[in-house]
Amino acid sequence: MMNRAITINDTDNLGVALTDLKKGEEIELGQYKVTLQHDIPAKHKFALHDLAVGGEMFMYGLVVGTAKEPIAAGAPITVANTAHKATEFSDKATAEFHWTAPDVSRFENRTFMGYHREDGQVGTDNIWLVFPLVFCENRNILTLKKAFESALGYTSGDTYQELAHALVQKHQAGEAFDTATLQKVAAEPKKEVFENVKIKFITHQAGCGGTREDSDTLCRLLAGYLKNPNVAGATVLSLGCQNAQVSVLQDAIKDKSGELTKPLLIFDQQETGTETDLIENAMKATFKELIEANKLKREPAPLSKLTIGLECGGSDGFSGISANPTLGHVSDMIAAMGGKAILAEFPELCGVEQELINRTKNPAHATKFINLMRSYAKAAEDAGSGFDMNPSPGNIKDGLITDAMKSAGAAKKGGSSPIVDVLDYTEYAETPGFSLLCTPGNDVESTTGLVGSGANVVLFTTGLGTPTGNPIAPILKVSSNTKLAERMPDIIDINAGEVIEGKKSIPEMAEEMLEQVIKIASGEVESKAVKMGHEDFIPWKRGVSL
Repeated sequence: MMNRAITINDTDNLGVALTDLKKGEEIELGQYKVTLQHDIPAKHKFALHDLAVGGEMFMYGLVVGTAKEPIAAGAPITVANTAHKATEFSDKATAEFHWTAPDVSRFENRTFMGYHREDGQVGTDNIWLVFPLVFCENRNILTLKKAFESALGYTSGDTYQELAHALVQKHQAGEAFDTATLQKVAAEPKKEVFENVKIKFITHQAGCGGTREDSDTLCRLLAGYLKNPNVAGATVLSLGCQNAQVSVLQDAIKDKSGELTKPLLIFDQQETGTETDLIENAMKATFKELIEANKLKREPAPLSKLTIGLECGGSDGFSGISANPTLGHVSDMIAAMGGKAILAEFPELCGVEQELINRTKNPAHATKFINLMRSYAKAAEDAGSGFDMNPSPGNIKDGLITDAMKSAGAAKKGGSSPIVDVLDYTEYAETPGFSLLCTPGNDVESTTGLVGSGANVVLFTTGLGTPTGNPIAPILKVSSNTKLAERMPDIIDINAGEVIEGKKSIPEMAEEMLEQVIKIASGEVESKAVKMGHEDFIPWKRGVSL
């Protein structure tokens, strides 16, 4: 039977409504018994005892805010009556850390069917990547995209194009039309030319005109994409005069990989001459490499070869109770099996720093984490912002009132295993186990960074619905609530709302999720983001992006 409200930790003094609650209802949670002073919508919080001005609010056992005005027991927690406050942290561990790994016996000796690379990594896909070193080449990238996707059988059956044609035809014939009755007729899909390789295209607005740091960072990010095991090789277009020089990219590749063992085709427009020659040369050479890349086939690989990126976007008041803890359990399972899991979004770790510091095995990694967090927070404050401004209007509307409240739930994606490494943006995950990666909370910038640091699958939780994907790594969307899964089935892969409804436990949900990851990683099914063609890529310019 579904509970109507819960507390998450025994020390919490805020209750969470799991369903719409009515004024006058009596709610009993642990030591507290309160009569609601107002209606409390599902996902929102209410006080379990009277709070004086400045009184601290606790969720997940952490401080998540203070009262700006007296708040009576049973009253809702709102933006108007709550101020941001986060749990402070020390430069060193404050508690001894012990971890009990989850039971992974169900997955012993399990494998996924992946693409094995010379460096020992295994891809969940086999992608030839085409990208520019500078935004000046975006038009040429799109020219290549249009030509290849049409010839290789990727673009048939565009239902929206069919709808547009139907609308125009009705208008030109002078016929009245009701858009609701127009049929969206898809053409018969073409058979794709290559069975074992896909071609994907990236564009961006970077590479020149900004700081040299930004262009250098772009090259390190792209070098990470080249190293990612999902990539078979790449075609790179350079204008020639940009800050992001070919030599900068090559140096970044050597720093990450030594000598790249994958084919890399580089074409310089100013050196080549005409645009026609550039495009034709790139197309001929790329097609030749596609033929070779298509010869590689999927083979069994242990689950230790998975690198799972952990992400959230469009979070709601249930994310930290259902979807995020489920990801955390998957993260722990992956770590227990010798795989890698990466948690990003540093603005959404505000208030949980001490818990993470206590989990860090190497004191040098703890120091690095503290320095990254403090420098990031200072940069935000210097720009007139701050982590406290991180929650979006959608977050607030659905129950995440302060950044500390949002962060406490977001951090649950990281489970409870030891932290084996702390990575700055563009650094690559090399150590088996659970790592932290410094990225913004911005969904696409963060996901872009996770894949550049080696994630070959990304688990992405959402409570409101976020239609984003990545060009080279499959992203599985995990809904925090059933209403979202039913309302937006085209983007949701897994419904963790069953945890809220009491139908599944977190471990049960996590095992179901890992089974789906194995299918996705093996190419047996496509994630919804892949089906929808969501292929977002936004490099972080290292300015203030929350």
